[in-house]
Amino acid sequence: MPWKDTTKMEQKIEFICEWRTGKHTITELCRNFDISRPTAYKIIARFDKEGYEGLREFSRKPRGLHPYATNQKVVESILKLKEKHRLWGAKKIHRLLYNDYSPDDIPTMLTVHNILKKHGLVNPQKRLRRVKPIHPIFDPKQCNEVWSADYKGKFLMGNKIYCHPLTIADSKSRFVFTAKGHYKENLKSAKTEFKRVFRKYGIPEQMHTDNGSPFGSVTAIQRFTRLSYWFIELGIMPVFSDPAHPEQNGRHERMHRDLKAACAKPSAFDLKAQQRRLNRFVREYNHVRPHEALDMETPASVHNFSTRPFPEKIPNFDYEPEMRVLKITKNGAMRWGAYNWVYLSASLQGKYVGALEIGNGIWRVFYRNVFLGYFNENELRTKDKSVRLETNLV
Repeated sequence: MPWKDTTKMEQKIEFICEWRTGKHTITELCRNFDISRPTAYKIIARFDKEGYEGLREFSRKPRGLHPYATNQKVVESILKLKEKHRLWGAKKIHRLLYNDYSPDDIPTMLTVHNILKKHGLVNPQKRLRRVKPIHPIFDPKQCNEVWSADYKGKFLMGNKIYCHPLTIADSKSRFVFTAKGHYKENLKSAKTEFKRVFRKYGIPEQMHTDNGSPFGSVTAIQRFTRLSYWFIELGIMPVFSDPAHPEQNGRHERMHRDLKAACAKPSAFDLKAQQRRLNRFVREYNHVRPHEALDMETPASVHNFSTRPFPEKIPNFDYEPEMRVLKITKNGAMRWGAYNWVYLSASLQGKYVGALEIGNGIWRVFYRNVFLGYFNENELRTKDKSVRLETNLV
């Protein structure tokens, strides 16, 4: 008869009693109780050594610590790090252990994950469908070649007022220069924060943004806005993601996801308290949090600051002698001849552009050293005729 889970102890006692009578061989007992000979000899040995107490079931867990068990002090450090950085996974926590322990004392990343899982600190995540990776359209080779800027998207604070965080970061090192909470997404607020950042960290070669206000406009010439022309005056080239393609600035969008989880779920009561959270996130993101794309280094450890200082006064610009220099009026147009107009953009009002003829009545128009578009002089033969600047000749 096979052992029954609910009467296993009774079955063992009956087996010993039958064996002690001496009327049965081991082979017969094994056949009657449907057990193997090794199991029978094991039961007899335990009975001879410990009596009937030896027949009880004991846990198969090793008695005492496993020789390769993780040091309890390290386990406590792992749990403390997880408590402090609740949104971090095993990979980042594993990297931080090297700040306090020697490599010989640090368990593997899988062990760190299992320790967190054992203590109920791992949230199961839904498996996402694998998609073909999309590489950023601007992939800098060094720091300060391209910076990214964006408004993260508004979220409601405790006082029922929206916060709009403006973020600026280096696209190579991922160093976040600022996460500034604003009440509105407008030119004045953005320009004030850009000035503060430029004065402290210098200026980049390019500024990568999306097409939303105040950074860009899909209806404007070259998508340039007043903020774009200010960048050009500082010697910074504005560059844009394609409309409706935020993944082209995926590095910045990924940082926004971390910022939202850390600062907006839940949000603070008012903008002052919310700004303290944003500042704390920036400090941790730059100086504490290991980054996988940086070989688990922090952005602050790999970033090199710009050597291009912020010019407090916009430098003058001299167009080439062969160019015709014209001032843009309040309505965003330049007068061509006595009666005709070429419309560019209201964002250029009061500024001077240069026009260069390339032949057959075709003119190229520049703002400083940046090309804006073309216009055909032959279309202005009639009085009071006006044309719009175009980005191509077709």
